[in-house]
Amino acid sequence: MYPVIAVVAGLGAAIVFGMSSVAEQRSAKRVQTRRALSPRILLDLVRQPLWLIAIGGTVVGFALQVVALKYGPLALVEPLLVCDLVFAGLITSYLRRRADPVILGGVVATSAGVAGFLAIGRPSTGQSTVSFIVVLPLAIGLAAGVAGCLAVAGRSKTLRPLALALACGICYGTAAFLVKLVVSDVSGGLPHLLTDWPIYALAVVGPVGFVLNQDAFQQGTYLAPVLAIITACDPIVSIALAYLWLNEKLSSSPAAIAGQIVSLVVMITGIVVLAHHSPMVVQKQTEAKATQDAARRPAR
Repeated sequence: MYPVIAVVAGLGAAIVFGMSSVAEQRSAKRVQTRRALSPRILLDLVRQPLWLIAIGGTVVGFALQVVALKYGPLALVEPLLVCDLVFAGLITSYLRRRADPVILGGVVATSAGVAGFLAIGRPSTGQSTVSFIVVLPLAIGLAAGVAGCLAVAGRSKTLRPLALALACGICYGTAAFLVKLVVSDVSGGLPHLLTDWPIYALAVVGPVGFVLNQDAFQQGTYLAPVLAIITACDPIVSIALAYLWLNEKLSSSPAAIAGQIVSLVVMITGIVVLAHHSPMVVQKQTEAKATQDAARRPAR
């Protein structure tokens, strides 16, 4: 029964996240274009009921993700959340009143990849607690990975958005791993939650991932690849961490391993296709075009 709850909650989270992304993009179109990181954009958006609904939906989606992680393996839940791009693509096509074959192809590829991976891999439930000493190599590896990405971002302007996206994906995958541990600590009561390390690690990794996300998209270039890297890296990192530290096993026969790899490749291909048509990327491209047009207009 628990895996069913996890699947339903995970898909519910993906649906809500997809709807929220579309609503957020449409509400952003209704306000005046501002300069990058201008706080006035928030003042404009809070007057948009649709934007407030989108933010509320994001909160609901996160709550559903927490429920899914409570009742299901990390390697089961995180791939399901990739479907937020699927639902966003379908909703966008519906609102445009026309079927886009490219978006539909991305929807099919992503869905088939996720379904194939879960059907072939059959993730098993593992442990839900890890001591800090045992997970210390993870902290070192995370810090080294993010630091390496930031070093590349600092040295190469061309690779900067892609490196920031990779660092963000690493943080998001790690944050999902930490949420899984925090959910287990909540079951032990508030004293146990506040005296264990995962809640404090999450309080650092989560915000760092959010800031890296904003920085990656703020570059204004490679928007679709940036979204694709973040979306694909999140579940892959989560699956690896679940396997290494939570003892969540996948089918390990040679045929099963090959099938899982093929499924992940198909899923990533679908993600890349959908990323080019996602509401977030469309919104950023529209804002960038508006900024360029404004810069070309002669001063009066």
